[in-house]
Amino acid sequence: MRKTQNFKWDGLSLGTCYYPEHWDKKLWREDLRRMKENGIFTIRIAEFAWSKLEPREGEFTFEFFDSFLDLAEEEGMKVIFGTPTATPPVWLTEKYPEVLNCRLDGTPFRHGMRRHYNYNSPVYRKLCSVIVEKAAEHYGQRPCIVGWQIDNEINCEVDVFYSESDTAAFREFLKGKYGTLDALNEAWGTVFWNQTYTEWEEIYVPRPTVHDSTNPHQVLDYTRFISASAVQFCKMQSDIIRKYKKPQDFITTNGMFGNLDNHEMMDECLDVYTYDSYPNFAYCLCEDPKHSDDLNDRKWSRNLSEVRSVCPHFGIMEQQSGANGWNTRMEAPAPKPGQMMLWTMQSIAHGADYVSFFRWRTAVIGTEIYWHGILDYDNRDNRKLSEVHRIWKRIQAVNEMAGAEYQAAFGLVRDYDNIWDSQLDVWHMRLAKKSEKEIFTASQISHTPMDMVYLLEDTDAEELMKYPVLIYPHPLILTEKRTEVLEQYVKAGGCLILGCRTGQKDENGRCVMLPMPGLLSSLAQTDVKEFTFIGPADDAVFMDWQGKQVETGLFNDILATTGPDVRILAKYSSNYYEGRPALAETVCGKGKVLHFGGTFTRENVKEFLAYTGVLSPYQELVEVPEACEIAMRVKDGKKYLFVLNYDKEPQKIVLKEAVMDMDTKDEVQGNVLLKGYETKVYRIF
Repeated sequence: MRKTQNFKWDGLSLGTCYYPEHWDKKLWREDLRRMKENGIFTIRIAEFAWSKLEPREGEFTFEFFDSFLDLAEEEGMKVIFGTPTATPPVWLTEKYPEVLNCRLDGTPFRHGMRRHYNYNSPVYRKLCSVIVEKAAEHYGQRPCIVGWQIDNEINCEVDVFYSESDTAAFREFLKGKYGTLDALNEAWGTVFWNQTYTEWEEIYVPRPTVHDSTNPHQVLDYTRFISASAVQFCKMQSDIIRKYKKPQDFITTNGMFGNLDNHEMMDECLDVYTYDSYPNFAYCLCEDPKHSDDLNDRKWSRNLSEVRSVCPHFGIMEQQSGANGWNTRMEAPAPKPGQMMLWTMQSIAHGADYVSFFRWRTAVIGTEIYWHGILDYDNRDNRKLSEVHRIWKRIQAVNEMAGAEYQAAFGLVRDYDNIWDSQLDVWHMRLAKKSEKEIFTASQISHTPMDMVYLLEDTDAEELMKYPVLIYPHPLILTEKRTEVLEQYVKAGGCLILGCRTGQKDENGRCVMLPMPGLLSSLAQTDVKEFTFIGPADDAVFMDWQGKQVETGLFNDILATTGPDVRILAKYSSNYYEGRPALAETVCGKGKVLHFGGTFTRENVKEFLAYTGVLSPYQELVEVPEACEIAMRVKDGKKYLFVLNYDKEPQKIVLKEAVMDMDTKDEVQGNVLLKGYETKVYRIF
């Protein structure tokens, strides 16, 4: 069972990211007052300002932020103070080049960007601990400070590390995990291609190889090592801050990035988790917004579902407020009228109780001159500021639902072993990426809200029982502990849906010499006899299920039954395995397992959700077109229904019961026309 979240916001509130070091001091007071006039009462500062605190090694100065915090306190503004460790100063990287991260070939990243350091440099850790301690000691009791942000977007920009310090730390990580080289060689299968190690000093982080191929078992452990290093770096800072902060102030970090166990970071280091939500990435010129399989900005609801799995009541530290881009990459249109409101309500619908816009004013210097904020370069009031004001009025109208719980009809199961394995195994990647996307799409267009459910070391069956249905798409890696939890869940009454390739590997990523679904074979009472990708020359493969022809995706396991409690629900109706089992159902205790031999498509997911009785749980309450998302949050027995229109065109919804419009407080029922990008929040009587 995971730890209880340490911090929750008392109500819905707005903030923005502000950089006093970028602007003339004459603007500061005016900026804070304009913020307050438009409903912004919290700002984040300092996360890139190391030199403002330590312009030279060992020389500390606090006057700059003292003067700004004095002003913030005069204006009654709340402040989240960021530790500046994402951008080490020039004096540091010049004097201590060993702190620099490196490319795969060992070439260091030089000064001029951000996140060019490595977590495992002893020198960098020491210097970071000093700057964090000095900042926390000096500012920790300031009345205006309400929270602390550690670093900025941990593992953003780069989530791989190849410095000499990383190699040294990786060896220690492996010694702690395996103890002996014999055990490591066995786990990594180093007998293959003569990779056997006889000394610890022979082991490195991944390096350039022919075709860039690497030992997959080594890379899986390397990814675990990166995550552990990032968590240790975060914890080092949070431990220091806790010595000096006020008891009520929270510690957070922002973003959600790769090669990082965000759940462990939350549990070990943070009081609350914050995310950086940029739905406008869907419209960057590097993307194809017209792609028929693409939900565009609606895709960010998937990310928000994952954030919610880490921290049910989270915050948004950076919410899209303008076009996003750098001078070197990313070109995107400005948000259209109504989209700032839409994206803010998207975040709130999924569990955010604090939303901070990035940024107050667009930078006139540096790489991010095209990452637009609320205000543009000219500093005049504009359409975006007016929309922020309307957002403020909206959150005041719906504030009573702050802290409400998101209600999901089913869960999409994930775990870090399989996420990281799919990054290095292209067979696994193709299946996992496609199926997870299609499960989410089916959830959205059928209006069947879902949660991301992570199987962690401390997950127990009781946590899983809140979901009548769990889909675990392609868990190639199975462990005995996760298998036991899933068996308990099924026996207690849950329905578990498994996809193809289940149980192919052990926790080291080695293929097991067992029939699939491996460790779940006895629970599913099935046996995979054959398997194949659907080749480019093949037609789509279907299964005959309940009189329908249902597509089975891009990979097929051909199943057989092995026990008395299993029955075949569907058989393949094409390809060389026509007539052989594609879908089996096994009753176990009070629950059941559906073992599906294919990958998931939006069509077959809807069939699974209908079969298991969880499809469209709110259809008796509201009729909504596919262009809209619905979400339900519940608090103290009161239900709050969100309807979000992602389309530029008006959309008609039908309220089948009388509900209260939270904006107007009017009772409404029947047909409602949502304008383009319009959102509604209703309280259910």
